[in-house]
Amino acid sequence: MLMIMTPSASPKDIFKVAEAKLRIAWEDGHESEYSFALLRRRCPCAVCTDEWTGKTLLDPTKIPDDIKADKVELVGNYALAFQFADGHSTGIYTFERLRAWCPCPGCARG
Repeated sequence: MLMIMTPSASPKDIFKVAEAKLRIAWEDGHESEYSFALLRRRCPCAVCTDEWTGKTLLDPTKIPDDIKADKVELVGNYALAFQFADGHSTGIYTFERLRAWCPCPGCARG
């Protein structure tokens, strides 16, 4: 039987870094750091992302690089929800999705 190993999508710790970033320390020891601008531009809600095609509907150039999140909330034991400074708050970011989006050089290459 073939087993495919995937990185742990369970966070050990979640904390804000400065005003414009979020860091997640994962159970497997890996750490990911996300700018709030990256998270806002990748919002998975139906207003920002086409539910059927996955195509981005949001114009990413409309999101400032220094956007902040006024509030971050845990959704069950599987996701985070953000209240962004532009008033947007409908996206649910699963831990699996966040781990897949890890922008560090090791994860980004593959």
